[in-house]
Amino acid sequence: MANTLEKTRYSDEELKEFDALIDAKLAKAQDQLDFYRNQLEELADNPDSKVKGLDDGIGSLESERLTNMAVRQQNLIKHLENAKIRIKNKVYGVCRDTGKLISKERLRAVPHATLSIGAKQNR
Repeated sequence: MANTLEKTRYSDEELKEFDALIDAKLAKAQDQLDFYRNQLEELADNPDSKVKGLDDGIGSLESERLTNMAVRQQNLIKHLENAKIRIKNKVYGVCRDTGKLISKERLRAVPHATLSIGAKQNR
C-alpha cells in the first residue's frame, strides 16, 4: 500500500534550517564577489602592477578570468536569493518538474536546486 500521506513541503523548522544554510552560502558568495571586484579594480587602477616584459595579453586574460568568476558569483547570489523567496513562500525544496520534494541531501549540497536528481538526470 502506498503512503497516502506523502509529504508535499518541508516543515517551518526545516525551512529555517535551509534558510540559515543559504544565509551562510550567501555571505560566502558575497565575500568572493567582493574579492573579485577588488582584484578587477586593482588591475584597472594600477597598470604599473604588471610584470615588466609581459604583454598586455596576460593582463587581459587575467581581467577576463576575474570578470567571468565575478559573473558566476553574481548568478549564484541571484539563485540563492531566489531560494530564500521560495522559503518565504513555503514552496522551497519542491521539484519544478515532478512537484515532489527534493531530497534534503541534495538541498544541503545545492541549496538553490529547483530540480530533484531524477528530474535533472532526465534533462
